Amino acid sequence: MKTKTTKWMPIVWMILFAIGFLIVFGRVLYIQVTGEVQGVSLTELAEEKRTNYYTIPAKRGTIFDRNGMPLAEDKIVYRLYAVLDEGQTINPEKPRHIVDIDEAADKIAPIIGMEPSEMKRRMVEGKEEERFQVEFSNYGKELTQTQKEEIEALEIPGIYFEEEPVRFYPNGTFASRTIGLAQKNDEGKIVGINGMENYMDEYLTGQDGSISYQRDKYNFKLLNPNEVLNQADDGEQVYLTIDQKVQTLLEDSLSVIEEEYEPTKMSAVVMHAKTGEVLAMSNRPSYDPNNFGDVENWFNDVISNPVEQGSTFKIFTLAAAVNEGVWRGDEYFKSGSYKAGPKIKPISDHNGGRGWGSITYLEGFQRSSNVAVAKLAYEKLGSDKFLEYLQAFDLDKETGIDLPGEVPGRILFDNPIEQITTSFGQGTITTPIQIVKGSSAIANGGEMVKPYLIKKIVDSETGEVIEEKSREVVGQPITKESADQVLDIMESVITSEAGTGKVFGLNDYTVAGKTATAQIPNPETRGYKTGWGNYIYSFIGMAPAEDPQLIMYISVQQPDLDEETYEPGNVTTSFIFKNVMENSLKYLNIEPDKEEVKVENLKTVPDWKDKSTNNVVEAFKEMNINPIVIGDGERVVDVNVKPGEKITTAQKVLIVTNEPTMPNIIGWSLKDLLTLKDLIELDIEWIGSGFIHKQSIEPGTSIQSGSYLMAELQEPTNDTKKVNKDELEEQTE
Repeated sequence: MKTKTTKWMPIVWMILFAIGFLIVFGRVLYIQVTGEVQGVSLTELAEEKRTNYYTIPAKRGTIFDRNGMPLAEDKIVYRLYAVLDEGQTINPEKPRHIVDIDEAADKIAPIIGMEPSEMKRRMVEGKEEERFQVEFSNYGKELTQTQKEEIEALEIPGIYFEEEPVRFYPNGTFASRTIGLAQKNDEGKIVGINGMENYMDEYLTGQDGSISYQRDKYNFKLLNPNEVLNQADDGEQVYLTIDQKVQTLLEDSLSVIEEEYEPTKMSAVVMHAKTGEVLAMSNRPSYDPNNFGDVENWFNDVISNPVEQGSTFKIFTLAAAVNEGVWRGDEYFKSGSYKAGPKIKPISDHNGGRGWGSITYLEGFQRSSNVAVAKLAYEKLGSDKFLEYLQAFDLDKETGIDLPGEVPGRILFDNPIEQITTSFGQGTITTPIQIVKGSSAIANGGEMVKPYLIKKIVDSETGEVIEEKSREVVGQPITKESADQVLDIMESVITSEAGTGKVFGLNDYTVAGKTATAQIPNPETRGYKTGWGNYIYSFIGMAPAEDPQLIMYISVQQPDLDEETYEPGNVTTSFIFKNVMENSLKYLNIEPDKEEVKVENLKTVPDWKDKSTNNVVEAFKEMNINPIVIGDGERVVDVNVKPGEKITTAQKVLIVTNEPTMPNIIGWSLKDLLTLKDLIELDIEWIGSGFIHKQSIEPGTSIQSGSYLMAELQEPTNDTKKVNKDELEEQTE
């Protein structure tokens, strides 16, 4: 006899089944109508699963010097990886995975600088862990084209490369803090960290593109793939006012002093006096942005390190006195020490307060007398008027130069002693670029120009100039007549027997300038550091003196001077100034203005276009220049100097013939190597710094446009460095 429960169970199951069926049917109907599951579109999901999507990376814009020489650019390097998955091999005769781990490790590891045992260990572990592929940390990253080709020549299956862009700086330490540094962030995108790379990051950074297409399950593109292509928009090109040749002169000169005297810091800047264009800017210590390691100071001291300038500051005190009409160069005063009032601390001249007796104010300025300028500022000008002039020269403001990280100076002027010491550059702090900007008023007939580094911004695709900068007058603190008079007085600092700047005189050009030996504050004693060489030696110079075209500032802090021979600190600054200024003026074709200039010291480049090699070589030899002939061709194709250009006999002349062959470049500088690169359009890579000691193409080998050359550079020995210094000195004798 059936129970009541047994009787109702089939009915319950039928009802549950019906409910379940209705739920499933309703769900299917809903999905069919809406095409969604849990808010996810099935159509879009299917599209995504069968569509390949790739990013097309945008190229970061290149930074050039004023003449189109690349200073920072993207460079393609390669990342090495090894495929371990045997499933990638379809045809056993053409394997697509690592077959012999030992062979791969033994042959590839030496090329990438890795231990074979370590490379083998990584691949064995990857195999055991059933990984698809393995990489080799930093050893397998940023490989050069040469390394890639060398590995590919081994024909080892399962070895592959991935292209990667990195930021490359062709000139190494050249203007490193000015150009700046760009590196990959956590997202793998190259961004500017400092310097111009950071300042112009918005323009230099491009917009990535993309490409997508539909594929089958075997990853092959469909016949109708619905391909969508969005081209990448590369970053813009930025042209700086920096001149590669002037900058190289500056870098080479700083390197000589750095090696010989080991100063704690150096800063230097060269600016076009008329326009404000910065032609060169450098600091030491420096770093190579391609391989910078540990960097103690990332700041650009030319714009970011205000210091007590010392006597270079006196030119502004002088300018104020001249412009106010209180300067009387033939008036006498008592040198040695000066006490402006009963409650004011006395100040002394730099020779221990001995002074030079009763001398004229002109001689006082020539001898860099602190007493002379103190009396000019405090007695003749008055503190309030003196402060007005300091502010008119913008010595308490940023210059507004187009670089990040500028720090303004500070005028210390709260009490009488500070007002007095400011007159000779003590207490008040300013940056080198502020001194250069203020000096431009003296060089420009009273008009003060704004320093700038960006010449123009150019669209990378169309070549259209987006923005271009030009001369900007930002003040006129003194009149033209006053500026001309100050120039004459500053020139006498170089020409007078009493002048402190005699060693800064040039062979072929007149110079207006001012020397300085500034004390360095000692935080521990709240005074100044003492001891031989514990100073900042600096110089501000303009040339030609009558109508300055270039302004140059140099500072060298705490060089290792020879105390036994009382070696003067200006031996460092004068070497840098004379080498850079004289050669830069000649390079810029600025006519010498000294009456005693020997015409034979300057040679005019002959017309070499469409001439025979022998005739051109002979023409240079008649000028006492032995050119380097590149190749055995009978006809001259190019020369690194232009017809009609004025050069010295120290100029290295490269003559390219119609059948170029590789010259012996051992001992050449990087500057010479880059000149060769431009002449023949070689594909050049180099490692190291200093001078070339290895070249990948043997001398005499035929070369052509696009030929690949690898050069290894090494720092010279001490003996070599002394020779290089002598060579640099000869260029200005």
